[in-house]
Amino acid sequence: MMMPSRPARWALLGALAALAGCGASDDGQPNADVVYTNANVITMNDAAPRATTVAVKNGRILAVGSAAEVSAYWGADTAVENLDGRTLLPGFVDAHGHLSFVGLMAQAADLMPPPDGGVTTIAELQQRLRHWLATSDIPARKGYVFGTGYDDSQLAELRHPTRDDLDAVSTEVPIYVLHQSAHLGAANSRALEMLGIDAETPDPEGGIIRRRPGSREPNGVLEENANMMALSGLVLQSMTPRDAMESIVAAQQRYAEFGYTTAQDGGTTPETAAGYIAAAEQGRLTLDVVSYVFAPAIREDDPFLYSPYSGRTYQNHYRIGGMKLILDGSPQGKTAWLTEPYHVPPDGQGSDYRGYPNMPDERVAEYLGRAFDNGWQVLAHVNGDAAADQFLDALERISARVPADDRRPVAIHAQTVRADQLDRMKAFGVIPSFFAAHTFYWGDWHRDSVLGPERAQNISPTAWAVERGMRFTTHHDAPIIPPNAMRVLWATVNRVTRSGQVLGPDQRVDVETALKAMTIWAAWQHFEEDRKGSIEPGKAADLVVLSDDPLAVAPESLADIEVLRTIKGGREIYRRPATDGATEPSGGTGQRPQTAGVRRAESE
Repeated sequence: MMMPSRPARWALLGALAALAGCGASDDGQPNADVVYTNANVITMNDAAPRATTVAVKNGRILAVGSAAEVSAYWGADTAVENLDGRTLLPGFVDAHGHLSFVGLMAQAADLMPPPDGGVTTIAELQQRLRHWLATSDIPARKGYVFGTGYDDSQLAELRHPTRDDLDAVSTEVPIYVLHQSAHLGAANSRALEMLGIDAETPDPEGGIIRRRPGSREPNGVLEENANMMALSGLVLQSMTPRDAMESIVAAQQRYAEFGYTTAQDGGTTPETAAGYIAAAEQGRLTLDVVSYVFAPAIREDDPFLYSPYSGRTYQNHYRIGGMKLILDGSPQGKTAWLTEPYHVPPDGQGSDYRGYPNMPDERVAEYLGRAFDNGWQVLAHVNGDAAADQFLDALERISARVPADDRRPVAIHAQTVRADQLDRMKAFGVIPSFFAAHTFYWGDWHRDSVLGPERAQNISPTAWAVERGMRFTTHHDAPIIPPNAMRVLWATVNRVTRSGQVLGPDQRVDVETALKAMTIWAAWQHFEEDRKGSIEPGKAADLVVLSDDPLAVAPESLADIEVLRTIKGGREIYRRPATDGATEPSGGTGQRPQTAGVRRAESE
């Protein structure tokens, strides 16, 4: 981007100073705490889409426009931030992710494949686990080895690790490794023993214990609710509220590095809710965090959904927004519930295998009824189109009983929703929230193994939503992939797979629409469109400074745009360290940038 010359910048600042000295408060207007100017402001407000200057007071936006238009808010004590023509956007709003789980991943061996990790074979996975066991103090403290992020579709063997593979690492220490989707995992023999899983153990409702060929003996791979049994019994049971709080506090910085000022925790447990409340009460949250409590974890006397933190008002940056349902699994893990068979069925399944539901229809309706009776917003994980049918059918039943209001239920992921289902979603006011980066991470796998060439073209059908005049959102589902906003934007616009092919060119949308799905429409999903999601007077000063203009660069370069600064409520919470060892210019605030322990935000 062409920057003004040094003399031009000094001339600009001189002009701004002159404006500031013109009796800014003569008309009674409050003086701004800070003014961001000489900026390329993309407001995401259709009524006034562009500006150069933004004034902020007490964490809220006072005025937006040209320098002359905003000059009434300049005072002698107003800090002037000259952005040198850089792009200023509203802070990104996380439509779906798992903030607490991102922090938990720091306590596990990293088994992710490229581009976010380096594990491409089972031998490399084993070596990572051995190294973790030998060098980290966490296994000794916790009493087990936990690894996360392996992806069978990216392993050379094209299969999951088994108990035998993990026994080769250790037969004495329990080992559990979690698939990148978080819907499957694999245990070694010691972990299976600790969990009480053997040949006599039946498959749990909504889950499968995979067996050795020709026997009932578990092979170590656990799907869906069997996987949840392992996570709860081995990993989560050892987590204290303090552990949860520290994980949450650590994870915030990762989100800030990618420009997020609002995070979601979709599937909060009572343990992690206690961690959030502790962090809020101690003033340790820097982002707004909205939780959706995992439905099976809700008790009749649940102290969280009925607490002062429950509702649409943040208290110390935290609130509980409602309930999260998980109705099926993951398409890349071949546990999503489809109406048509998988293109290539997983090991041990026949040619008519379609996945399976996580719970029966009656329980879905029961949860929805309870949520509507209490005014809780509902998020429903529906990857497969059969799961989407189950959700929509339950909504239809409950809507006939409970008077209609502005509920904004959300269909999370919606990977394989059909065109007719989007019609029903629009009729019921359902917001589709697409995991759009599936096109890159698993697009080739969907085409070649999961769905086949025809169905794969229409995963994350954003264009169908646009054709119907629907507001939709996009998300990263961290820690499934990193919370990289620019990669989500790039994937939504380009739909390019790992192999470089465009998957479903007719489902691509323009950059402006894709930005709305991460800002104003995501704020609307959370019932927060009146407070954030666009740069308008009266809204929170949640802002992100980018290295380039996403509306001006070539679409294929969107993932290369860097987040330079993230500002939450007028306070800087992230500044990218400059490549020369300095930091991004302070813009005249007189404040020393806080960069200790902050990594550079890169395209991952």
